[in-house]
Amino acid sequence: MTRELTDDELYASIDEVLMMPQYRKQFSVRVLTQLRQALYDSFRRLDVLSEALDDPEVTEIMVNGYDQIYVEKQGELVRFPKAFSSQEKLEDVIQQIVAKVNRRVNEANPMADARLEDGSRVNIILPPIALNGPILTIRRFAKHPPDMHQLIKWGALSEDVAQFLANLVRARYNIFISGGTGSGKTTFLGALAEYIPDQERVVTIEDSAELRLYHIQNLVRLESRNASQEGKYEVTIRDLIRNSLRIRPDRIVVGEVRDAAALDMLQAMNTGHDGSLSTGHANSAQDMMTRLETMVLMGVELPLAAIRGQIASAIDIVIHLGRLRDRSRKVLSIQEVTGLDEKGNVTLSVLYQFQETGVVDGKITGKLEAVHSLKNCEKLKSAGIVLSS
Repeated sequence: MTRELTDDELYASIDEVLMMPQYRKQFSVRVLTQLRQALYDSFRRLDVLSEALDDPEVTEIMVNGYDQIYVEKQGELVRFPKAFSSQEKLEDVIQQIVAKVNRRVNEANPMADARLEDGSRVNIILPPIALNGPILTIRRFAKHPPDMHQLIKWGALSEDVAQFLANLVRARYNIFISGGTGSGKTTFLGALAEYIPDQERVVTIEDSAELRLYHIQNLVRLESRNASQEGKYEVTIRDLIRNSLRIRPDRIVVGEVRDAAALDMLQAMNTGHDGSLSTGHANSAQDMMTRLETMVLMGVELPLAAIRGQIASAIDIVIHLGRLRDRSRKVLSIQEVTGLDEKGNVTLSVLYQFQETGVVDGKITGKLEAVHSLKNCEKLKSAGIVLSS
């Protein structure tokens, strides 16, 4: 073929074949219609996964080899009724995904992160690392990501707490969001970033670009790049944070820190980029402080006291998210970084703590209870914001 067919031309070619007498006699109209869409999906989309991608209730797709697919739907893991025709077909789909974002994955470089056109996050692991065939995981994101109003409606936090956080963002507090896998860190980060004043210059830095800060006009979006097959041309999160400091950002928003990039993130927060936001994996806010120490040590040999001092002076607020046993996502605590204790450990003061009150129709009920008042109010005063009592 000397050129790529348009969608209409492809459908016309498929129809020409399906309308042949042998197929019209053999299959019903309903089956022919299903075959028509399946053939189109095979050529232009992600083959059997297209049906799952079209279902708005599916939040995650997990492919464990060509013939074993699971999806998360309304918080429940279920077996998907379809499978790829062969491992080769699954590999074709994987190459189609990575090619669109200029990534490469093969036997020599068997792991890669990518994204779909709708922003869904993709992780790929190929044999020989994956023993049961190519592994493809797709984390779905809504076409219109939930804002803070939607999170309040879902019960992730209350309206008064959301207003408190809005004031902290506008007053340029440095905020770190922690939580486990699937706790909603990226979603919450995007919702929180909506409070950033639209006249500011913001730089977002991510492994796979997911954040959609539509209200900010002066926005720079940066995305890391894996090394080529020859081991060249890698651009890491750390490289992007360093470079972002040279393009005059008012704030830096880092999708997630998981390695030595934590040091550069802390230094950015400490060098005039107040109001920066980031996320990280941890089981609690206190664990997040320890993990940050470990991540900094991955990149540089510094005394632990110096690292803890950097953390205490850089981060103002830690918001910890969790996924409860009913699969609901909640803000479990909001804590203020208050400095260092006599032993040199980073200290936290709990501002809000989630208190469970019971279970109604299988859903956990509870709310964020105020525990202590904010101690560092200097940024709020500078911004002319007065917290309601």
